[in-house]
Amino acid sequence: MSQVHDCAGRKNRRSVTAVCFGLGILLILGFAPHPAHAQAMTFRLISVGDRVWCSGSCPVVIAAEGEITTGTPNAFLAFVESNVGTNNLHAIVFLDSPGGKVLASMEFGKILRELGAAAIVGRVDPAAANRRLSEFVAARCLSACVYALMGAKKRVIPPQSLVGIHRMFTYVDAADPDSSTVVRYRRYDNGEMAAVLERYTWAMGVSPELIAMAERISSDRIHIMSRAEIARFHLASSKF
Repeated sequence: MSQVHDCAGRKNRRSVTAVCFGLGILLILGFAPHPAHAQAMTFRLISVGDRVWCSGSCPVVIAAEGEITTGTPNAFLAFVESNVGTNNLHAIVFLDSPGGKVLASMEFGKILRELGAAAIVGRVDPAAANRRLSEFVAARCLSACVYALMGAKKRVIPPQSLVGIHRMFTYVDAADPDSSTVVRYRRYDNGEMAAVLERYTWAMGVSPELIAMAERISSDRIHIMSRAEIARFHLASSKF
């Protein structure tokens, strides 16, 4: 189990407190149903072992669960800053998200990269909390969540977890001149945002072809990426 006892401080562009983490961890992935997320993303610390197994100094990681909103990047920075002194905290983020805002997801991803964090599409199984080694179970990273995942220095998508993409859009409300009622419709990208995403994707070491593929998929459905697609686009590995 690698652990950073002493390292040079590093500040991101928002001057958040320096974060020193290690990246070694042993995972057991299993199946379990996961709840639908309708709330904004929240963060919490998770201990990944019991005191017997890790001699009272268990590794601690971050669980990020819920929808990525415009407030998520700042909320994550505040969470990290408030917990940076936590003993044995590792730069490992477990993601479980149905998606959210594209720009916020890219910002979240950039923060993960600046912190040198690893991201794993998985979540903790509460029933396993008292076992010798905590078990992590399948999760999802859908839609805009994929852009947050891209930012991580190391990305892991276990075989049981799902990663899905589709064409980006935003909801726009407009008044119907005939009925004076408000009508909601989808506004699609004219190519400008896709170009931004392609540059971001390239910078994060992922093939920009992933964006082109996503934009060909109807916004009415989610395309669950195959292991071959994940490998071809250099999105992630299946093991830590």
